[in-house]
Amino acid sequence: MSNKMWGGRFATGPDAIMEEINASIGFDQRLFRQDIAGSIAHATMLAETGILTQEDRDAIVVGLNEVLAEIESGSFTFSRALEDIHMNVESRLREKIGDAAGRLHTARSRNDQVATDFKLYVRDTIDTLVVQVHTLQLALVTKAEDEAQTIMPGFTHLQSAQPVTFGHHLLAYVEMLGRDAGRLLDARKRLNESPLGSAALAGTPYPIDRERTAEALGFDRPTANSLDAVSDRDFILETLAAASICAMHLSRFAEEMVIWSSAQFGFVRLSDKFTTGSSIMPQKRNPDAAELVRAKIGRILGALTSLVVVMKGLPLAYSKDMQEDKEVAFDALDALSLSLAAMTGMVGDMVPNRERMRVSAAAGFSTATDIADWLVRELNIPFRDAHHITGQIVALAEQKNCGLEGLTIEDFKFIDQRIDSRIHKVLTVEASVAARQSYGGTAPANVLIQAARWKTILTGEPHDPKPLQKKKHGGHGDGGVE
Repeated sequence: MSNKMWGGRFATGPDAIMEEINASIGFDQRLFRQDIAGSIAHATMLAETGILTQEDRDAIVVGLNEVLAEIESGSFTFSRALEDIHMNVESRLREKIGDAAGRLHTARSRNDQVATDFKLYVRDTIDTLVVQVHTLQLALVTKAEDEAQTIMPGFTHLQSAQPVTFGHHLLAYVEMLGRDAGRLLDARKRLNESPLGSAALAGTPYPIDRERTAEALGFDRPTANSLDAVSDRDFILETLAAASICAMHLSRFAEEMVIWSSAQFGFVRLSDKFTTGSSIMPQKRNPDAAELVRAKIGRILGALTSLVVVMKGLPLAYSKDMQEDKEVAFDALDALSLSLAAMTGMVGDMVPNRERMRVSAAAGFSTATDIADWLVRELNIPFRDAHHITGQIVALAEQKNCGLEGLTIEDFKFIDQRIDSRIHKVLTVEASVAARQSYGGTAPANVLIQAARWKTILTGEPHDPKPLQKKKHGGHGDGGVE
């Protein structure tokens, strides 16, 4: 039997292999809400412009809502022979209301229909992802406030560099995620033009009102060029690019969680909810959720690469190659959504070992730069000279097998007679982080100011910085700057 939805040109149906490669209903059925919404808007416009009778429009809308209810309830049977979500919905509509269903496709094509459906789906998904990004940001901000005075080593080249606060470190990811949300919203803004009414590629001779359907579907305006409208996939490419950058940020944070939760670091403990055991080693606590978040970037970036390769050689306008846009996109956006949810859960349950962090922060001569800064500030020594003097001080501490705070004033004077006892005030990690009060610096007071700023941004309500609290050093859950 020929596929009646194709029309009368084809005498026989497709070969089984052709049906297998051609059908997309296995994955594009998730567009059913968007497809039905687009059809209702199109039918309504056709009636308003006199192309369709009001009676036919009402029958179509009632029938489409019944089809929607069937799909949502799980009673709808999808047919591979009908290829895609558009034909499945239209075929079921015809079974319900008869010939009026055949008038629904007046002044449109599957080309503009699928572009419209996909844009609506991507737009809805962006809205969900932005909410998830903001939820993760808020979890990080809340944790940053709790850990504003918790000192940890700051790294460059994964070598101990300078002390920072854990709260400051967490807020770095809040900034990254803020840019991620911005990129997703930028993509949403650019995609929000309606392709509906562009038809196959050249527009339509019917007196349609594209402004009306664009408004009904929440688009800002109709697309201005019918060729571009049906062949454009920039909207999903841009969304996948934003998703890839976001996933990369999540992967970096996941990598740090894997490192921090190891026995060698012991900076944080992840909860049982986001770790697993070993089938052979009973002592193991594996950060599997973090590892899987770290891996998701491969799928998401792979989807972007795959679609760029699909699109790069296509002449205008539509080609069937573009059917390959949805399956990889669905998978990638699902992966990002899951990763954001998992990361939010891990952040909420993560318990820092504050004392372990502080001890590690003090190792590796991490306050050496503070000595150089003190020499410049208090003794008016040029920074390059101060840097050289500090290097000699570090070398002496290495010889004596002690930290910088273990050197006596005589040791310092052995290096440079101008140094006096005031230098001891800058040798602690507490003094180091407290001194870095420049805008964007790691000082605890700065962390609380930035956390309050982000809470205001994310909640839409004003938040004042929390006051600094005097805390004693401790283990899990109690400790900080004294």
